Amino acid sequence: MPERTESFVVEQSRPSERLDSFLRARFPEISRGTLQRLIEQGHIRVDGQLVKSTHKPRAGEVVSLTWPEAQPAEAQPEDIALQILFEDKDLLLLNKAPGIVVHPAAGHAGGTLVNALLHHCAGKLSGIGGVARPGIVHRLDRDTSGCLVVAKNDKAHLKLAEQFAGRDVLKIYDAILCGELRPLRGDIRAPIARHTIQRKRMAVVDGGRAARTSYEVVERLRGATLIAAQLHTGRTHQIRVHFQHLGFPLVGDDTYGKKQNARLKEATGYSAVRQMLHARELAFSHPRTGKPMKFVAPWPEDLESAVTALRAAKEK
Repeated sequence: MPERTESFVVEQSRPSERLDSFLRARFPEISRGTLQRLIEQGHIRVDGQLVKSTHKPRAGEVVSLTWPEAQPAEAQPEDIALQILFEDKDLLLLNKAPGIVVHPAAGHAGGTLVNALLHHCAGKLSGIGGVARPGIVHRLDRDTSGCLVVAKNDKAHLKLAEQFAGRDVLKIYDAILCGELRPLRGDIRAPIARHTIQRKRMAVVDGGRAARTSYEVVERLRGATLIAAQLHTGRTHQIRVHFQHLGFPLVGDDTYGKKQNARLKEATGYSAVRQMLHARELAFSHPRTGKPMKFVAPWPEDLESAVTALRAAKEK
């Protein structure tokens, strides 16, 4: 995308807040590190002057942001099959396959969804996510399947990100849990933060970020429960952590439920190769037209097989 400039007036002084944190709240789709780099490089100015990330925003100041032209992506285009649910000039709706990483990272330089998007879209992706994450508005874990929206331009990216940040996006997931979850419906409100010891895991932690998941039991299986869950917030590993917190981790989730999955295998003979979590439904307003849009992603074969196997085990 070509270089683009925008500006706004600070409405209220923020004597206890840094400029980078202030901007992070206004542009939640952009990382704090990226904002700090833009400030250091002079792409973000206050009243036309160079400032530091530690600057305290004051009422009446004009903050100007120049979004630099997107640089050629470091990731290379790869011809990887995509299951496309919808596509127009602004966005792309995918049914993400389980096992595919969304964007390049340590240990996953290639074979990612970004590599596939660079090939399919021929470079027509938003640049806001940076060279590592072109077009990526939100993400799913590697082993989570289902609905994922991609932005083809910066305007669409910003509008979609506003909806995600404002919790105006409907997100429904299907999941299989270890054990017989009761009651039939529930609303989980438990704050989530990085685990204090195991830093690659998340956990329910007092003082963590507010997180809410509601659910409804769909079917009782042998030693397991099929549920539909609605994400009201979007914390890392939220569904996995919330149900582990209740004592019913996801089937196939060795990170948060190794013992429970071992017991399920002993009781039924079934063992899943990934967490049984699928982003079934995504609804939002089109970033250009404002038209309500709703998408439903069909189940992948392994989720169908899991339900069939645990249903059959219950009938024995």
